[in-house]
Amino acid sequence: MKLIKFGTQGSEKPGVLLSNGTSIDVSACTPDFNEAFFESGGLHRLSSWIENHATTAPVVPPGTRLGSPIARPSKIICIGLNYRDHAAESGMAEPSEPVVFFKATTAIVGPDDDLVIPRNSEKTDWEVELAVVIGRVTRHVTTAEAPACIAGYVLHNDYSERAWQLERGGQWVKGKSADTFAPLGPWLVTADEVPDAGKLRLWLTVNGRKFQDGNTSNLIFDVPFIVSYLSQFMTLLPGDVISTGTPAGVGLGQKPPLYLKPGDVIELGIDGLGTQRQTALASSY
Repeated sequence: MKLIKFGTQGSEKPGVLLSNGTSIDVSACTPDFNEAFFESGGLHRLSSWIENHATTAPVVPPGTRLGSPIARPSKIICIGLNYRDHAAESGMAEPSEPVVFFKATTAIVGPDDDLVIPRNSEKTDWEVELAVVIGRVTRHVTTAEAPACIAGYVLHNDYSERAWQLERGGQWVKGKSADTFAPLGPWLVTADEVPDAGKLRLWLTVNGRKFQDGNTSNLIFDVPFIVSYLSQFMTLLPGDVISTGTPAGVGLGQKPPLYLKPGDVIELGIDGLGTQRQTALASSY
């Protein structure tokens, strides 16, 4: 299934994109795609509901705004320097264990919402990433057990303010958490529709120029390893988002470095997970 959230910001309803390209409102089945939904077997329940109601459910009008396909999760966990080519362009050694940091959940927006460049930012950068959505309470699982803990996958643009991330001391979270820095979607694609998360092409352009064109086969730590690894240190809750890293081609890696400015248009996508499009705006607050 491809789960969506649609409607005005803050008032989105749950929906599903059907195989025929039609999107339907599924709020009669569930009020939201949140922790309670995933924890209570919501995906199975929704699949059964669609079999019986797909032809009678309200249709979402084409062009309706899409929000993040999941409700605000308990946490966004990110993995840094997880592509071999990105570590090389950053001038950093490949990590021997995953580099882990958090991103504020208040950064979440829809896939095509504007990017707001924060006040006093001079080095806002882009990062196309594959994100994993957890489907059940997960603690101390093995790599073999990890796939059963995954609800699905979603496209994430892990925007970063590089000066705040790298030049201000402390944790990377400062450069990752501004409002609008975590566009998710357009869909949450359930795990059964992603046969191999280790063989997905991902790409990103700025103003039509391609900067990132990679493949998850280049991950240093693959998805099952990441889920297992994180579960040794913290409880992963249903709906939690794990962003798995970005390939080479970020603005920081350009010679000279290149950062986003108001008016820039950023487009990105991952095979089978859809595309996003953001326009950069200057902050008004």
